[in-house]
Amino acid sequence: MRHTRRQLLIDLGLAVASTRLGVSAFGETDERHPRSQFYRQALIWDNHSGFDPRPSYDLEHLEEWRNAGVDYLSIDVGYDVLDWQLAVKNLGSYITWLEKRPERFLLVRQADDILRAKRAGKMAITFDIEGMNALAGETYMVSLYYRLGVRQMLIAYNRNNLAGGGCHDDDHGLTDFGRKVIAEMNRVGMMVDCSHTGYRTTMDVMEMATQPVVFSHSNPKALRVHGRNITDDQIRACARTNGVVAINGIGLFLPDRNATTKTIVDCIVYVRDLVGIDHVGIGLDYWTRFDRAAAAG
Repeated sequence: MRHTRRQLLIDLGLAVASTRLGVSAFGETDERHPRSQFYRQALIWDNHSGFDPRPSYDLEHLEEWRNAGVDYLSIDVGYDVLDWQLAVKNLGSYITWLEKRPERFLLVRQADDILRAKRAGKMAITFDIEGMNALAGETYMVSLYYRLGVRQMLIAYNRNNLAGGGCHDDDHGLTDFGRKVIAEMNRVGMMVDCSHTGYRTTMDVMEMATQPVVFSHSNPKALRVHGRNITDDQIRACARTNGVVAINGIGLFLPDRNATTKTIVDCIVYVRDLVGIDHVGIGLDYWTRFDRAAAAG
């Protein structure tokens, strides 16, 4: 049976809680019920959406995340293979759409906004960018994107760029431009994201960063060997920055190439056992059923 997004999140939360507490998640009382006290009280944080960013995208599909109980979602507004101007257009379109629906959504400006949104029954939203091509070679673009609601940015999207190396390329390490961008991101408070980025570059980043670094949607390579996944060394280095590894829910990157509650929890528990519960989360990288239908033709 295929899980709904909501049931998957409930199962994930309860399974991870049970491994931490040493009890069964599925006992005589059905803790998986959507009205579970645990689930209602938890802050459900999804660190990365996977739908293709474009100004015409119908953000009404965000109701799928709201109906699943997601309290916070980071929305991708651009990645390296797209022109940087499209990221700006996406931001303009998405901000306008969200501002017209204040009864359901809150664009986060500061951390307290996330808790305020949950108390009000709204979903908190920030934006992310996958790769520094969106900067058009200028570090001052970091501050602009931050003011527009971007709270995390990748170094590279699979392939090398002006800032550093991609995970599917001949990684040349963090460049001088990349170092300047990291310094500016640390200054304004934008999270440095190392998903999709090459090993050498990520280790350079985590060595120089003065603020926490995240992998917004990456899985342990020890459980599934794939260029997009990360090594134990990278996980430990992330934790040393006080950062978080958010587990990706796409089957291609999971054990046995299979997206199930068990395989996702296996990745969560692996990271927890390696570096501690404070350094693992979820960034499911999911899109909606409408996107899947459109892709299928």
